[in-house]
Amino acid sequence: MATDYDTPRKTDDDLNEDSIEELKARRNDKSTSTVDVDEFEQAENLELPGADLSNEELSVRVLPRQADEFTCMSCFLVHHRSQLAKEKNGQPICRDCAA
Repeated sequence: MATDYDTPRKTDDDLNEDSIEELKARRNDKSTSTVDVDEFEQAENLELPGADLSNEELSVRVLPRQADEFTCMSCFLVHHRSQLAKEKNGQPICRDCAA
């Protein structure tokens, strides 16, 4: 936003008056644009920790490990070869576990 430095500056009294008027206008605007939200509808979609998810199905497609990936023998996550830090007893270890 461009600033015109040649315009007269407002005093502190002018700024306070403007801000009070703006606050009143904002308060009136907020009261008219309130959305009525039903709390019970929001709670229906909430899943609690430890909830029974036995009827749920996964919709994620799992790919097998690729040729340029390895499984860390410390955290058992699949990483790209660029994350290989070292091999301990012939077992690959990722950078996160080696740190």
